[in-house]
Amino acid sequence: MKPVNPVFISGREVHPVVEGGKGIAVSTGTSAGAFAAAGAVGTFSGVNADFYDENGKLIPVVYSGKTRAERHEELVAMGIRGAVAQARIAHDISGGQGRLHMNVLWEMGGAERILEGALAGASGLIHGVTCGAGMPYRVAEIAAAHKAWYYPIVSSARAFRALWKRSYHKIPEWLGGVVYEDPWLAGGHNGLSNVEDPLQPQDPYPRVRELRDMMRSLGAPEIPVFMAGGVWFLREWADWLDNPEIGPVAFQFGTRPLLTRESPISDAWKRRLLTLKQGDILLHRFSPTGFYSSAVRNPFLQELEARSGRQISYAREAADGLSEAVQVGARGRDIYVAPQDRAKVLEWVAQGFTQGIRTPDGTMVFVTEADARQIMTDQKNCMGCLSACSFSNWSQHGDGYSTGRPADPRSFCIQKTLQSIAHGADPEHELMFAGHNAYRFGEDPFYQDGFIPTVSQLVERILAGD
Repeated sequence: MKPVNPVFISGREVHPVVEGGKGIAVSTGTSAGAFAAAGAVGTFSGVNADFYDENGKLIPVVYSGKTRAERHEELVAMGIRGAVAQARIAHDISGGQGRLHMNVLWEMGGAERILEGALAGASGLIHGVTCGAGMPYRVAEIAAAHKAWYYPIVSSARAFRALWKRSYHKIPEWLGGVVYEDPWLAGGHNGLSNVEDPLQPQDPYPRVRELRDMMRSLGAPEIPVFMAGGVWFLREWADWLDNPEIGPVAFQFGTRPLLTRESPISDAWKRRLLTLKQGDILLHRFSPTGFYSSAVRNPFLQELEARSGRQISYAREAADGLSEAVQVGARGRDIYVAPQDRAKVLEWVAQGFTQGIRTPDGTMVFVTEADARQIMTDQKNCMGCLSACSFSNWSQHGDGYSTGRPADPRSFCIQKTLQSIAHGADPEHELMFAGHNAYRFGEDPFYQDGFIPTVSQLVERILAGD
């Protein structure tokens, strides 16, 4: 194993180990501060972060606004308050060591306002901003105004070129690094493009080499590339160290920090990680963001898969190819389906999936009455946690705060499930984000007999190659 030398990140030489940011109370100031205290880079999430009262007690997220727009304003205010709270916690725990970054989902609702508010409210405490899930053109301008480095998350050289040409070339001095997030291996939302096959993963080395070549050709500074997604043992990446083709490099770990003593996730979630097998992580497209994402294929995702499986094309009036009448819903209204689909609908109805809900694609999915009520309730309670949401049809930029398309029942309220799993709900029935290497918890001798390390022990282990 080659020596793992320090790398210059956000104004200081630190270990090339970066905590990956995970949204909604999973990457907190406690975990980020511990990574920084270990001489690495800690990252807390600026996505709907937790905040506390004067006694340090968690304040539950409750919305009182009667309209989506009113609830959206509450969400932004709470987002700023939470991010500032987590930055202060991280700073105190770090003891002035390492570096502290804030992770922002660019397509989250009010992203720019929350980032501005957090950097102003925690002035000097946040050294860098990582930002992905979209094309964060303005992150450079916002971060630089607060003297923070910015780190775009990209999955291709082409994406970086677009960001550089439109924005980053104007403020290169605050570009601290570029996060290459492998779209096939990383957990959470991934930047898989429409021209890439989700079932055909590509080797990250040539893609990162292409990214570095693009950066050099554009005249970008020789800053670190953070390899994110699929990293477990650094000894497996030894040929990336001190490699002139790759240039300065650091390694971002999103999944391994879940299983530490400082990790805020529930004991049930931690135990579940230790039981995962290869293939248990599903790369799917159910997210209301429209992005691919990776999560444990548990009953929550299985239900979404089954719901989309109970789907047929239909028409309100008989038409070519849609000629067979079938009654659906409590009122028994006729819809017209293809002859081969009529038997399917009757079978689904007999199984209790009696409610047909239309989708934006001219199809109908069949669910139970209870599920139909829950879907409609969740859509009604939308608070605009995304800039645009396919599940509820919210858009912070659209006319009447709408995308102009029907809400999509094949998706789900991501705010609701992520808040639930982060605060103790049964992880089997919520969205459980994880990278595709999460099965290695059960194979890695470091975690034998259910051992859960501190962040300091994890960083030491990683730097030793394991």
